[in-house]
Amino acid sequence: MTTLNDSTKSRKQPLLVLIGPTAVGKTRTSLDIAKACGAEIISGDSMQVYRGMDIGTAKLPLEEREGIPHHLIDICEPEEPYSAADFQAGCTRLIAEISARGKLPFIVGGTGLYVESVCYGYEFAESGSDEAFRAEQQLYAEQHGAEALHARLALIDPDSAARLHPNDSRRIIRALEIFHLTGQTHSSQLAGQKKESPYELCIIGLTMDRAVLYDRINQRVDLMMEQGLVEEVEQLIERDVPMSAVAMQGLGYKEIAGYLRGDYTLEAAVELLKRDTRRFAKRQLSWFRHMKDIHWIHATENFHNHSEPIYDIMAGKFGVHLEYQSNHSIEDGGNVQ
Repeated sequence: MTTLNDSTKSRKQPLLVLIGPTAVGKTRTSLDIAKACGAEIISGDSMQVYRGMDIGTAKLPLEEREGIPHHLIDICEPEEPYSAADFQAGCTRLIAEISARGKLPFIVGGTGLYVESVCYGYEFAESGSDEAFRAEQQLYAEQHGAEALHARLALIDPDSAARLHPNDSRRIIRALEIFHLTGQTHSSQLAGQKKESPYELCIIGLTMDRAVLYDRINQRVDLMMEQGLVEEVEQLIERDVPMSAVAMQGLGYKEIAGYLRGDYTLEAAVELLKRDTRRFAKRQLSWFRHMKDIHWIHATENFHNHSEPIYDIMAGKFGVHLEYQSNHSIEDGGNVQ
């Protein structure tokens, strides 16, 4: 349980955030923190918003959420676009609603731009669109390949290119379009955002030794395959979700779709997914290194109880006193979430 000091009530609205690369253990950690703090969890994952995409997004099943409310999960169909601006609007509304219930808003996720846009109240400028330009870039990608389109972005906006996967053609084309329309790179627009938070912000970051993290990523992919990732992607294709949809460009979906098209073997698809996920984790960490205000906690493979340093950080930031009795460590080494 939590006890808020009077001084805390008079400050900005508290907002707790847990970030870290994929497979580092955010899910298990978030459940323990939420139970201890009376928090409601807001997913900060750009892919968990889509219905019918459970295995590839490592979505926590309802029966395993331990009665803790989880928000911004299963709110869109895979055919629908969903942007950082959409997330920011929904998350900002939820923070106010959760606070009004006397609960602590708690963002958990690894989509850096989404989380940062809420933490610091980014303003998403409407730079317009140029459909002819988009079509031209899409045609270029079809004729020369995704890597060539990605290289085109790297020439004008290397920072954006570094954080975008070469197969993420929609976001690559959008970054090119922003430069085409405004003469400014997308990364420079992000860098120009204010860095003052409208909230009493406490950001906890989980990290671990890279070799251990990569092993957990490989285990997670193997588990997804056992759980039926191929069948999940087949169902999406059968319902005619276009490969150009943002959802189908997510990790796991584009690699398995390639196998189902006959581009490579299933074994090759699994190795490709493991490689792409490791690269994604590296890009996540690169993004987080540019964020400020993060209190890093080093997780170990055995996941000994990290609750004390986390709660000490929260107490110092929020003036919150926690009475916490745990029946297990803050992480479960067998749960690669």
